[in-house]
Amino acid sequence: MELRHLRYFVAVAETGSLTVAAEQRLYTSQPSLSRQIRDLEDQVGVELFSRSARGVELTAAGKAFLDHARLALAQVDAAAEAARRAALPERKVFALGFLTGQEMTWLPRAMQVLRDELPKIDVTVSSYYSPDVADALARGKLDLGFLRAEPGYDLEYRVVYREKLLVLMPSDHRLTARAAIGPGDFAGEPFVMASNKARVLHDVIAAYLEANDVAVTPEHGVDNLAMAMSLVASTRGLALMPEYANNLLPWSVVSRPLEGEAPTIDLVVGYNRANTSPTLQLFLSRLEEVTQPAA
Repeated sequence: MELRHLRYFVAVAETGSLTVAAEQRLYTSQPSLSRQIRDLEDQVGVELFSRSARGVELTAAGKAFLDHARLALAQVDAAAEAARRAALPERKVFALGFLTGQEMTWLPRAMQVLRDELPKIDVTVSSYYSPDVADALARGKLDLGFLRAEPGYDLEYRVVYREKLLVLMPSDHRLTARAAIGPGDFAGEPFVMASNKARVLHDVIAAYLEANDVAVTPEHGVDNLAMAMSLVASTRGLALMPEYANNLLPWSVVSRPLEGEAPTIDLVVGYNRANTSPTLQLFLSRLEEVTQPAA
């Protein structure tokens, strides 16, 4: 079994199509890709995909294989990144990643903790969707990330903040007259739901709706806050989103708190436990300074 087999398998699993994976991800021919997948299945000894006229779907065996394949590829990428860094020991870089929008609050605190190290290191800052931050940490592209506790990655997570969920709505919606929104207010309203890509947020929202016996039919699934705000404004729907949305609201969207005890979602710092960066260890030793409320 070769690494290319794993890369091909993951590409097909994520696109759900041999043709799309071949043309848009792997830049190879569809017949060649089909042969590679068949070779992989022969080596594993079971079918990893079920084929139909609509495309391909993972079998139960394929779903079990997917997490391990991703982890193996991430470890290979992390090893390569570590080797590249070791070849340039004179240049110390500390790479920070943020769930987009969270850097507004947490980057100044992180830089304050690193202030004594700044003359000796270069700090790079990136922002992505939370699963992409987790993937970059697993692959050694980032040293530390502020994200959700994404499942399926061999990472260490520490909670830095628990954000309450709040309700987003169009700025001229009738519910803006309310000081707080109750479960019953969602009835009959278009609802914008977090997609499966934003799995952690999706599960928190789903649990709140189920616990309060709220039946909604999501009209759209979104995987990031910008998309959620755009759809709230354009469809005149409601959405449940973390409170950091207040930092990014356009004029066309407003927020209101939930009545009672609102559900929360954890913001964590994540890191690869195999990362031996002294700067990372220093940051983790002073993590309490990051989590303390600003004066």
